[in-house]
Amino acid sequence: MELRVTSPVTDLLPKPNTGRTRQLVYGEAFQVEQSDGDYAIGRASRDGYHGAILQSELGVSEPPTHRIAVPASHSYGSADFKNPDAQPLSFGSQLRVVSAQGNFFETAQGRFVPKPHLRPLNAPFADPVTVAQMFFGTPYLWGGNSIWGIDCSGLVQMAFLSSGRDCPGDSGPQQDQLGRLLPPGSGFERGDLLFWKGHVALVVDPHTLIHANAHHMAVAYEPLSDALRRIEEQGDGPLLAHKRVD
Repeated sequence: MELRVTSPVTDLLPKPNTGRTRQLVYGEAFQVEQSDGDYAIGRASRDGYHGAILQSELGVSEPPTHRIAVPASHSYGSADFKNPDAQPLSFGSQLRVVSAQGNFFETAQGRFVPKPHLRPLNAPFADPVTVAQMFFGTPYLWGGNSIWGIDCSGLVQMAFLSSGRDCPGDSGPQQDQLGRLLPPGSGFERGDLLFWKGHVALVVDPHTLIHANAHHMAVAYEPLSDALRRIEEQGDGPLLAHKRVD
């Protein structure tokens, strides 16, 4: 049975009562396979990631039509930005739009979201790096997938899924499945992926990358040469792969 997330963000756990490994944001789909106490066991529809989610944070809803396409937004109890009933929404949240009222779209749940903050699901972003750059300054959070906290592979996944490309949730499978491997010494281009042991970054330009990392505890830009040196010197090893997603 397919259910959808009804809270602004929810943790996906490897099994009930354990630590977070990924997150889903409002409106994302989860394929429930079984129940275990307070938890639903199943897979995230976006990538097949298996785990457990609190059943209280899942509900039945119709397929979404739009996503939040700015870093963060709110849904309101009426078409009025002064309405105190404001609920936070992260980039990537999915909603079904049923009507328009002034500068707001109304959702199937009777909530109102500013029109400029929504983008049709069938109109993906053209550039994954542009999406990643929207998260600049977002706090680093292990297993995070929202504007309130994100990790390296979560940032890459959000960037590619929002650009209409399949992408797994962890850096290991991302290294295995995304792009083509370039030989050492290849030049760096916007959108290239760089992989270290347990870490991934996106190239912004030939001299700069962007990544969610524990050194800055945030999504940060870093000179590419500095990052290569720093990551190896701090004991995380040399660059393992330089890949290009055509």
